[in-house]
Amino acid sequence: MSEIADKFQKQSKLKAFDLKHRKTITFNIGKYNAAFKKGLLQYEDLDLAKSRAANIKRKVVNNLDSCLIDFEQNFTNNGGKVIWAVDAEEARNEVLNILKKHGAKKVVKMKSMTTEEIELNTFLEKQGIESLETDLGEYIVQLANEKPYHIVTPAMHKSKEDIALLFNEKMGWDEGLSPEEITAKVRVILRDKFYNADVGITGANFLIADTGSIALTENEGNGALSMSMPPVHIAIAGIEKIIPSINDLDLFWPLLSSHGTGQRMTVYNSIISGPKKAREIDGPTENYVIILDNNRTQLLAQEEQRIALSCIRCGACLNACPVYKNIGGHTYEATYSGPIGSVISPWLLGMKDYKHLSFASSLCGACTEVCPVKIPLHDLLLLNRRDAVIQKQSTVVEKLMVKGSNKFLMKRNWLDFFSGKTKSFFISLFIKKLWGNNRKFPPFAKKSFHDEWVEKNKKD
Repeated sequence: MSEIADKFQKQSKLKAFDLKHRKTITFNIGKYNAAFKKGLLQYEDLDLAKSRAANIKRKVVNNLDSCLIDFEQNFTNNGGKVIWAVDAEEARNEVLNILKKHGAKKVVKMKSMTTEEIELNTFLEKQGIESLETDLGEYIVQLANEKPYHIVTPAMHKSKEDIALLFNEKMGWDEGLSPEEITAKVRVILRDKFYNADVGITGANFLIADTGSIALTENEGNGALSMSMPPVHIAIAGIEKIIPSINDLDLFWPLLSSHGTGQRMTVYNSIISGPKKAREIDGPTENYVIILDNNRTQLLAQEEQRIALSCIRCGACLNACPVYKNIGGHTYEATYSGPIGSVISPWLLGMKDYKHLSFASSLCGACTEVCPVKIPLHDLLLLNRRDAVIQKQSTVVEKLMVKGSNKFLMKRNWLDFFSGKTKSFFISLFIKKLWGNNRKFPPFAKKSFHDEWVEKNKKD
């Protein structure tokens, strides 16, 4: 077992029985579930919308090279600059080169999981550059020196009391401030940062091939300010963020909103097509897009699992997953957590260290059911498990357990020998430790199903 897998198991055991954590997450996801249910009411035929979106994304994934070339050509024609980054290090260095070119020392950032993936904030801070998160949730976790807990709601693990205490400790603010009062005070701080920033950095919800545009969706206006107020705008996006046409946004924006936050449409939706033109007053004078691979082509090479690149990062699968709701986002030790993270992380970060995530699932199918682009997530988890075995990533203990249980389960007389109390005793010897000290090991029935079946049929 890798160190990362061992740490995952230990943290999972602790977090699963952290009652305060469970209470906070249950409350916050409960709020989401209520909004999600209302958000779906806008659809006359939700399944049709999901099928259309899935079909578009499948075509994109299978023709990714040509779609990316179309985007690059059209974005360049709009006056923008496209930079290709093979991995996280190259992406970070390209950002640094742009900042040095413009003498930038202050950066404002919109919430972006891609920049979290390449650990951009830490890198810029080491270079003496201030990199400030301007999304309120991201601002909170940055202030707490933590990673985002969730793809969409990064501070989901914190209650309003936790947040008030954080601002008391870091800013000296009154611990009794309400969420509205805290938001108002943060807004004053951030507005000054927007005015004085040298560069704005965002992600991209979608890259639009036919117009060469970046589509951003958010609820606070910080994204619109990050890309329009500083003189330079840098967008960093994975190769999978492409959609073919600007006309596809009427399908993808509502799906992203309803599944991400339960809204009919998010408050701010922006389309950026290069730097500002001569006749325009607002906008950056220079606009860059860094298109990131970072092992996505490893996933693309998998004929069956490449469908995971269809993901639009709505976070719905995390909110539906019973495992995620119990062990929390930080336990995964990966940028992308929950079911989608468990599918893609072994390919992005390495099967050896992250194969265990594909086993951290009940395979209940709730994630597949809620996915707006119909990614069969629970099936892909099984395929990852298969590939982990093919790549010989199984430990000696795992091999012995599978081989032993296979022989045991294939013999009816062996199963019948261990019945009732005898079975409970022997099984508990082997797996009671794995079951944990916080749960009572359930006793086996006195009679097996086979025995009861035989008795019933004899009476009949």
